[in-house]
Amino acid sequence: MDELKVFTGNAHPALAKSVADYLGIPLGRSEVFEFSNENIFVRILENVRERDVFVIQPICTPVNKSLVELLIMLDALKRASAHRITAVVPYYGYGRTDKKDQPRVPITARLIADLLTTAGADRLLTVDLHAPQIQGFFNIPVDELTALFILSDYFKKKQPYDGLVVVATDIGISKRARDLAEKLNAPLAIVEKRRVGNADQTETLNIIGEVAGKVAITVDDEIDTAGSLLNVITALKKRGVEDVYACCTHPVLSGQAIKRIASSEVKEVVVTDTIPVLGQKKIDKITVLPIAPMLGEAIHRIHTGLSIGAMFE
Repeated sequence: MDELKVFTGNAHPALAKSVADYLGIPLGRSEVFEFSNENIFVRILENVRERDVFVIQPICTPVNKSLVELLIMLDALKRASAHRITAVVPYYGYGRTDKKDQPRVPITARLIADLLTTAGADRLLTVDLHAPQIQGFFNIPVDELTALFILSDYFKKKQPYDGLVVVATDIGISKRARDLAEKLNAPLAIVEKRRVGNADQTETLNIIGEVAGKVAITVDDEIDTAGSLLNVITALKKRGVEDVYACCTHPVLSGQAIKRIASSEVKEVVVTDTIPVLGQKKIDKITVLPIAPMLGEAIHRIHTGLSIGAMFE
């Protein structure tokens, strides 16, 4: 297992290349493509027998294609006798369906965990899961990294803010927001909101904490359609906030997200590249921070048997 190999599907090859560059190794050679009948084909083009293999593939748009590519790559590597296979999933798609909150609905996040394990993953490396209980859906080791330090370092390096407050966009994200507030030496406020049915809509109800006259940084694990973000910005402005900045780990940015952000009063949206931000998603208001060094260091530590937790001490 001395030799380390890193492979990628088509979801985010630029991230995989950056990770391989950090590790000082070439990216593993493979073919991953779709036939005209929409069947996905994978062929590993180098020897991986008894190697320590990492497959980097976020489950991002096109979500189902990215997922199936990952599953087939894991199966191909398992059948090629790789010694250990780690699925590196920077963005864990379907993570928001993590519990039965309505009658007769699935727990899709658990299903994805079962599929990854059955396909051949011996370990999972991921970043900022939507809910911590997803780790318990796996019967294999799970290493969850956090982009909190990357985001906090960015804001620390900017010009000092006059009266900063960190705002959790949901009660569920309050612990992560509290950690960011502690790093920025700022107070915490929490937005209480209610989701309306299964539509991508939320109703902002209340803001817990003092925000008037301050500069707010909103915190969330992902920004999807940006509907929730706009509601939060509107609520904060009504409560007398001077300026609003936003940050999240995963820039899903689906539907009308870019138009909403571009036309909103938010000063800047700071994200990481767990998901590629390409084409029309690259606007001046969105700042993308690289996550490859953190992933590369984690892969190095897993490969050499060093502590992952020590990275964040």
